[in-house]
Amino acid sequence: MRLFFYLLSLFFLFSACVKNNPDPSWLQVNEWTISANPSLSLEEGELTENISEAWVYINDEVIGVFQVPFKIPILKEGNVTFKIFPAIKNNGISATKKIYPFLKEYVINGTLVKNQVFTINPTTQYKENLNFWVEDFEDASFQITDDPNTSAANINTDNTNLQWFNGNAYGKVVLNAEDSTWIAFTSEPYMILPKGQECYLEIDYKVTNNLTTGLLYVTSESTTNNLNIRLNAQKPEVTVWKKIYIDLRELIGNSPSGSVFSQSFIASLDEGNTEGIILIDNIKVIHFQ
Repeated sequence: MRLFFYLLSLFFLFSACVKNNPDPSWLQVNEWTISANPSLSLEEGELTENISEAWVYINDEVIGVFQVPFKIPILKEGNVTFKIFPAIKNNGISATKKIYPFLKEYVINGTLVKNQVFTINPTTQYKENLNFWVEDFEDASFQITDDPNTSAANINTDNTNLQWFNGNAYGKVVLNAEDSTWIAFTSEPYMILPKGQECYLEIDYKVTNNLTTGLLYVTSESTTNNLNIRLNAQKPEVTVWKKIYIDLRELIGNSPSGSVFSQSFIASLDEGNTEGIILIDNIKVIHFQ
C-alpha cells in the first residue's frame, strides 16, 4: 500500500511537472539485457535474469527507481551523464526493490533536448570480484543430494521444457501420493559464506507445487535447517519459468560461529493435488571475494 501511494505521488509529480513545463525532455529506458563478462571465463553460468527495475541517476542526481520499460519527463537539457543501475525485487517482493550488488551499472553520455526522447537500452554484466557456486544440471552428476533419511521423491534431470534459457537440462522432481515429500541439500564440500556481506541465492524455477528454500548451518556439534523463501505454486495450465533473487545476508549473519553452509530444498505435495511438478535450474550462490 505504501508503494502504491509512493508511485501515485510520482505520477502526480510528473503530471504537474509536464503541466507547468510543457516542453520537457523525455527519457525512455527499455528492458535490460545481460552478457557474459570475459574476465569470468563463464564462471557465472547461464545468463538468465529478472532485472525488473532500473535505478536512474543523471549527473549523479538520483531521479528514481522505475519498472522497465518506462518513459518519463526530465526537466533538464543539454549534455548529461546517465547511470542506470540494475535493480531487482528483493526476495521476489514487489515492494522491496534493491540495486543488485553483483551486476554492473550502465553508463552513457547523451544530450537531452526539449520535446525529444532519449532512448537507452541498458546492458549489464556480473562484476569481476565475485565467488560463484553454480548448479546448472549440465553435467552427468550434480551437486544436490536427496536426503537419504527420508523415503521421498528424488531429483533427476530432464530436457523437455527448455523455453527461456540456453541450457541442455534442468532438475526435475515429481511429487505424488507415494512420493509426497522432497528434501534435498547442496552436496559437500560445504559452502563458506562471509558474514556481514552481500550474498544471494539465484534460482530459476517452474513449479506446480510450493517449494521452500532454506540454509543449513553446519557446525561440529549440530546441523540446523533454517527455512527461508517459499516459491509459490503456479497453475499447471499457465506455468512459466521464473527467476528469483534470495537475500542470504541476514541468515548468514545469524549463524553460530564457525558455521559452514548448504542450501536446502523442501516440498510436500500440496493439499488437494494428486501430482506436483518442480523444475529448477541455474542455481547460484554469489558473494564478493
